[in-house]
Amino acid sequence: MSAAPILGLCGDALDRLLPMHLWIGADGHVIRAGPTLTKMMGQGELRGLPAFELIMIRRPGIVDSLDGLRDLTGQRLGLILRHAPHLPLRGAAVALPDAAGVIVDLSLGLSFSRGVAEFGLTLNDFSPCDQTIELLYLHEANSATTALSQHLTARLQNARAEAQAQAMTDPLTGLANRRAMDAEINRALADHAHDFGLMQIDLDLFKRVNDSFGHAAGDAVLERVGHVLRHQLRLGDMAARVGGDEFIVLIRDCTEAEDLGRIATRLIAACEVPVSYRGQLCQISASIGIAAVTTYPHRPDLDQLLADADAALYSAKRAGRGRHAFHGSAPIVVNAAQPVTHRRRADDLPPGGFRRRQNDRVPRPD
Repeated sequence: MSAAPILGLCGDALDRLLPMHLWIGADGHVIRAGPTLTKMMGQGELRGLPAFELIMIRRPGIVDSLDGLRDLTGQRLGLILRHAPHLPLRGAAVALPDAAGVIVDLSLGLSFSRGVAEFGLTLNDFSPCDQTIELLYLHEANSATTALSQHLTARLQNARAEAQAQAMTDPLTGLANRRAMDAEINRALADHAHDFGLMQIDLDLFKRVNDSFGHAAGDAVLERVGHVLRHQLRLGDMAARVGGDEFIVLIRDCTEAEDLGRIATRLIAACEVPVSYRGQLCQISASIGIAAVTTYPHRPDLDQLLADADAALYSAKRAGRGRHAFHGSAPIVVNAAQPVTHRRRADDLPPGGFRRRQNDRVPRPD
């Protein structure tokens, strides 16, 4: 059939020039259909089928006869395939001489991206001069550009998130830093539906570790304390390193002195486990000051809460370290049977008031 001359062309040449053509005979049945159109129909050979059961002419008006289609010769047509009415197509009809019928050439037009995707079309399914090829190239270029833009945007967002996380993290211990902790305490203070307790922690005898074994040993001790705080606290609690050997812990939904005391005791015991560094045992302890928002007649602000927890910490230090104290209460001895050595007496402390903020500090005893 492909070798038989048709309008002076063999069938293969017609298929190549017009891969989406539909030749409708005088009886309204299909004489020949282009390979791309046949592929889109998805039902095999179309020859001999009623043409107007395959396509529907909708513009410039509904046409369902060959005579009506002849009258539209040369006009721009809007049509659909009846089995794919969601895909609008374009077309043009030409009436053939000697009652040979009508040839309708179809195009995907603006539906090219959906048509290509739905019917699995490739560049070989279109005429070399069909603008769909250019549209496909542009579509692929736009898709590639969009994908690249999305990738770059994602990288920038990840980099921004990483930078923000680094800005809120202590690089040595991996805990939050003061900036992050202050922000978290302010959020917790603003949430009146949930109360919390706050602990100020200062490491005892840390200066002796630095002086005896060097700052690298001190860093190893700080890393160990960071590990202790991450693993001894609940998932919703928060710990931060806010100074050289100073830490703050926020305990959510926990304000009872007995409960907070148990947590402080556990933290002090964990900190007193010696840290091995290059064959040397680095021995420290910790003193903890505790404040709870429920002990105030009104919600305190950040500075007041930190200052009161710090005052309780000084009270624990004065009492001999390795202890915890509550704001407004006497210090509680932790593990009194095995006290940490080299504790100073209260009268050895430097004069002055309690430290209220990091930039307005009175030195604590080591």
